[in-house]
Amino acid sequence: MKFGILGSGMVGRGIAAKLVEQGNDVMIGTRDVDALMASTASDFMGNPPFPVWHAQNSGVKVGSFAETAAHSEVLFNATNGYGSLPALSQAGESNLNGKLLIDISNPLDFSQGMPPTMFISNTDSLGEQIQRTYPRVKVVKSLNTLTAALMVNPGLLADGDHTIFVSGNDSDAKAQTTEILKSFGWHDIIDLGDITTARGTEMLVALWLRLLGVLQTPMFSFKVVR
Repeated sequence: MKFGILGSGMVGRGIAAKLVEQGNDVMIGTRDVDALMASTASDFMGNPPFPVWHAQNSGVKVGSFAETAAHSEVLFNATNGYGSLPALSQAGESNLNGKLLIDISNPLDFSQGMPPTMFISNTDSLGEQIQRTYPRVKVVKSLNTLTAALMVNPGLLADGDHTIFVSGNDSDAKAQTTEILKSFGWHDIIDLGDITTARGTEMLVALWLRLLGVLQTPMFSFKVVR
């Protein structure tokens, strides 16, 4: 299957590498391909520059947001919250329409330092804003409540015994997302309902960030016991 990843940070890289490992045709999209391929600085987490990572993951194609959206049957939005709608605008509505978009983004504002605040909450969500802006795109919010490594390998923690959520208006799109999650190793998948339920998982990230401060490791997750 042809997958596109909007965003070239550690989340996008992790998703892309896993999908290629599974035998898929994968492209990472970015705002400026030349700048990305010329980058030499590590990110704030100490991850290597993109060209170093790409040399080790040469099966991943690299293109603009528009090229990536046009290339793909299924898309992941792995951009930061403020960058999500601009990235999708650059991708182009005609390249997005009718496709499944798995939205991993969170509306986090780091302008005042840590912990960040939410620039959307309570009565709206970033997932809803994306769905309203692109009504013909099948938006499913998922994978936004944990660290990148666990997204594609939940077995790294507690033998995979923790919970992931899906929110979206299209039942077939959620079913397809669920199958992708299962291929990553997820077993405990809860369908929260329509896209308005993304408010819950996006605001759950505020708790995740406080736990990160206390535990001093991102290798933890949520388990719904029932």
